[in-house]
Amino acid sequence: MSRNSVTMAAGIKLGIFTVISILVTGLLAAIMGNVGFGAGKEYKAIFSTASMLQKGDDVRVAGVSVGEVKDVEHYDRNNAIVTFRVKADVPMTTASRAEIRFLNLVGDRYLALEEGASAQAEPLDDGDTLPIEQTSPALDLTTLFNGFKPLFQALQPDQVNDLSLNLIQVLQGEGGTVRGLLEHTASLTNALADRDQLIGEVITNLSSTLSTVDSRRRQLSSLVVELKGWMGDLARDRGTIGSSLSNISDLTVVLADLLRESRPVLKADIAELRQLAALLNKKANRDQIVELLDRLPESMTDQTRTGTYGSWYSYYICGFSGTITLPEMDIPGIPPALLNQLLEGLTDIEFHSSAERCNR
Repeated sequence: MSRNSVTMAAGIKLGIFTVISILVTGLLAAIMGNVGFGAGKEYKAIFSTASMLQKGDDVRVAGVSVGEVKDVEHYDRNNAIVTFRVKADVPMTTASRAEIRFLNLVGDRYLALEEGASAQAEPLDDGDTLPIEQTSPALDLTTLFNGFKPLFQALQPDQVNDLSLNLIQVLQGEGGTVRGLLEHTASLTNALADRDQLIGEVITNLSSTLSTVDSRRRQLSSLVVELKGWMGDLARDRGTIGSSLSNISDLTVVLADLLRESRPVLKADIAELRQLAALLNKKANRDQIVELLDRLPESMTDQTRTGTYGSWYSYYICGFSGTITLPEMDIPGIPPALLNQLLEGLTDIEFHSSAERCNR
């Protein structure tokens, strides 16, 4: 008898636990699956695009779930029509608006409803449709991220994720995130502020440069025009220039061969020229050269005067007197005494012609 009582008590406890578990599980399923037990109404809304919105997604008013999306279909070639169910106590009027918003960065969406501001709006009946003028598709994240690409490059990956979520929330009217957005952009603005003096100097220098260029705009324009003409001439003469370069290459080869072949001869001539320069540099010889150079201008003037009568010269030598002074030198094989006697004989030379014309 006692054993039966214990068994019965355990069975009653098990039954109570089972019933409670079923009720809790059913309640969770209803909450998570947006299963409504009250009366509801279905409406439709036309969107230009309903990308990523799926059957079963939430329908929310001010962030509170009030229904679910029942169907998403193609409509009128370029649009989409969304069928959704909301609780019967949710007011829907002819001024109501429907927007597709991001639920998270993974790409999930939900349908948000707004009351609208018109005071003359009339209630919608079950099955009515919101026109496309009263709907807004989801924000295009690709366009948004491309616009903020320079900003994202200055942030870390986790900062980009936080900033992206804040931007979506701000642009979709969920508010309260402007401060977070400004905090994430503060690092960039602070970095620019730290470089304020450098940026100012760069702008000042650039302004001075542009002012100088502007003051010389005519010269610059003329330079560009003339440079264009010069480049055009070069382009037209490119064939001649190319052949000239080839000829210059050949000339360089010939000149190199000429220098290589004439180098031994030039070497010997330079050696002899050095000896001649040393001989002429002696004092006695240098004095004779100076005297010759002093007389040369007067002699050339006389020759010029004589040559003005024609392209010919007529000379009659009737007499001559002079002194021939040879440079001091040593001639191998001739004794110095004989060489000095010969030089002395040349120091006084004089003769007179006996021709009749010289006696006039």
